Amino acid sequence: MGGPGNPPEGSPEGAPGGGEDEYRSVVFDESFVRAARLQEFSAQERIADHAPAVRRRPPLRRGLSRQALVLVLLIAIAFGTAIYMGVRHPYQTPAAREPAEPLRMTVIPLAPEGKVPGKSDPAYLYEHSPAAQFRTGAEGVPLPASRRTAHFSDSQVVTALTTAKDYIVRSALDPEVLTGGEVRAVRVLLDPDQLDQFDQSFARPTADGRHAPTGWLVRFDPSRAELADRKVRVQGTLQAAEADASTLEVTADHTFVYALRAAGAGAKDDVSLFTLRRELHFRFDRDDLRLHQTQLLVSYVQAGPLSCAEDSTNHLRPLLAGQTAKEGGPAGTDPYATGGATALCGSLATSAQPKV
Repeated sequence: MGGPGNPPEGSPEGAPGGGEDEYRSVVFDESFVRAARLQEFSAQERIADHAPAVRRRPPLRRGLSRQALVLVLLIAIAFGTAIYMGVRHPYQTPAAREPAEPLRMTVIPLAPEGKVPGKSDPAYLYEHSPAAQFRTGAEGVPLPASRRTAHFSDSQVVTALTTAKDYIVRSALDPEVLTGGEVRAVRVLLDPDQLDQFDQSFARPTADGRHAPTGWLVRFDPSRAELADRKVRVQGTLQAAEADASTLEVTADHTFVYALRAAGAGAKDDVSLFTLRRELHFRFDRDDLRLHQTQLLVSYVQAGPLSCAEDSTNHLRPLLAGQTAKEGGPAGTDPYATGGATALCGSLATSAQPKV
């Protein structure tokens, strides 16, 4: 016999085993129920209102989810910002940069009035010279207290002063530079517009006020003199000022004193002092400040003891202990004292020499 709900002869071959199994694959989940267009009234509603058994439901609103709306809004904002930035560019186009001026240089040799004094002990010479109280090396090039200007910040003024100091230290205190070797350490600090002039000065030195290596840096003829003491004595000042809205200028005025002996001489041979006063004028635009470079505009040098008959264009050829100049200049010039330029050759004041 068949079970309840089945035909007396049983289920047909190949048919589902139970009546409810025929609809077992149909799933009426919540989304299916809510999507139905017809809704049956409850029994209470039919008794009270005598309404039809079913009622038609309003269509479901199939809008975007909240996350999708936020995403669309963000995309719209980003797209609008991109259009705004393209129409109104926030960065101003930089003004055309004026090329750097060529360096103007003057080197004034100072001839001694008599024999160059000397001693075997450099410390003794320093103690008995006007350089007795000078500082040693880079300590003699201190940075002044800096203040912002109308168009440049404190940090920009400090950068200008620091770059000027670096140039002074590398070009007048580095032993490799002083002995006629290294020049790259000085070159890398220059504005690119001045590199051709710098390179021509060393490739083809000329006494034309534009192409003298001794206008760019301090170096002695290695065949004539060498350093007896690497601790060079220095004293001077640095001053920064705003030239215009786009330019800073730094003025440097320093006196350097070197202890020298003849090339190849022994440690017991006499040493003499060589004094060099150097005034440099630097200029910085905003690109120079950013790149830690400078434009060197003016280089004015007084140095001695030198002979007026010697060419000081490529190297300084100092007169050493016991030597005398063949001819002197028009008047005694003291490189320790501030003042204007002398003639093409000066006479080294006796007061500028150590007392031995």
